[in-house]
Amino acid sequence: MAFCPLDYRYGSQDFKKIWSEDGRHERQLEVERALVWAHQQMGRVTAEDYAVIERISVPDIVTKKRVSEIEAETRHDIMALTKAMAEAAGDAGWCVHLGATSNDIVDTAVGLQLRDSLVLLRKGLCDLISICADVAERERDTVMLGRTHGQAAVPITFGLKTAVWLDELRRHLIRLDEASPRIAVGKFLGAVGTGAAQGDGARELQRLILEHLGLGVPLATTQVVGRDRYIEYVHWMANTATTCQKVLTEIRNLQRSEIAEAGEGFDVKKQVGSSTMAHKKNPITSENASGLARIVRSFIAPSHENAVLWHERDLANSSAERFTLSHASALCDDVLAKTAKVLRGMWVDAERCLKNIEDQRGLVMAEKVMIELTSHGIGRDEAHEILRTASFTAVETGEHLMDICMRTPEITAVFSVEDLEAMFNPANHIGVSGELVDETVALARDAIA
Repeated sequence: MAFCPLDYRYGSQDFKKIWSEDGRHERQLEVERALVWAHQQMGRVTAEDYAVIERISVPDIVTKKRVSEIEAETRHDIMALTKAMAEAAGDAGWCVHLGATSNDIVDTAVGLQLRDSLVLLRKGLCDLISICADVAERERDTVMLGRTHGQAAVPITFGLKTAVWLDELRRHLIRLDEASPRIAVGKFLGAVGTGAAQGDGARELQRLILEHLGLGVPLATTQVVGRDRYIEYVHWMANTATTCQKVLTEIRNLQRSEIAEAGEGFDVKKQVGSSTMAHKKNPITSENASGLARIVRSFIAPSHENAVLWHERDLANSSAERFTLSHASALCDDVLAKTAKVLRGMWVDAERCLKNIEDQRGLVMAEKVMIELTSHGIGRDEAHEILRTASFTAVETGEHLMDICMRTPEITAVFSVEDLEAMFNPANHIGVSGELVDETVALARDAIA
């Protein structure tokens, strides 16, 4: 019976394979195999015995079912694993788990899960960056209404709006590449981190194992990998998912009926927006991913709690981490994929963008006129008061601000009708938006090249 929504509704199969019980079992076998391989490299285990361990340390031979049977008796998952391996290895079973403690296996296997997750998350982020760059470039010069405090402000371009998202996503990629070597590590210095059970070659044994597995080698550890690493991983996912939610929330707002400047694609032939309101085209993918982003962020608190262990370790983190790392990983990937889907299919209505500016009756160009007045020798405070008075008059009377400006002596003394008409063209007040879009797109594409 499927219970968790990840079982039947959310998350990709790739992430489910990594964090599933099968994925955990397979990687723990891989770590146990690497341990014996390293002993063989150091002359402690014969090539013949290692060949046996290499052959049997696969899920088809040391089955999850057999491990579970033994665990029902031992009530210890790694001891059950090693007993099942030794059972399958026969005379070569003496070298299984040699010099290791259980958490050497557990945390190093988690390191493999993190390594594989980081690869997929990076790919998902790069795909999203590529799509976002295409949108920014396509809408580079689409003039629209900028809004602050939920109110009309001054013109912006949809390209610049998208470039802001794009540069934030690029920063997440930089953070991911910086953090990955700190996150994807294992450890193999035994019960309290001294390496005493491995003898004089303890650090060399650890290095051989972890480099063989493609993991980073930590310096000082206890029985566990420092959980600051896992905290950094969860924080990165939460931060990235939050950016996605910010993007999706903006698209949802722009899709409001009274704004209607942009929105999710909609399959008019098959898709249904409401069971009763037949006209509805709801931004359901954006809403879905926004909800999942909240869940990703919720794993920040338990991740911090998991770092506080007694002395060289306790087990209070273990059960919590089976949720935090697996669920946050799968859901962050889902959020990335759904954000990419929304951006790929998003529509932008340039005509509606201009209409919404026009509906402001020139008010959003007050700043432009004020700046031009100051450049013609009128003090900024005086210019501000002239436009403030004119703007409030426009609001009260319903007139266009340009009409009021044309009969304001302080303004007509400086500007002609043609000057004012040019000033009230919103395309003439978007500043360096185009340059910013071009540079942001170029940097983003270089980052994913």
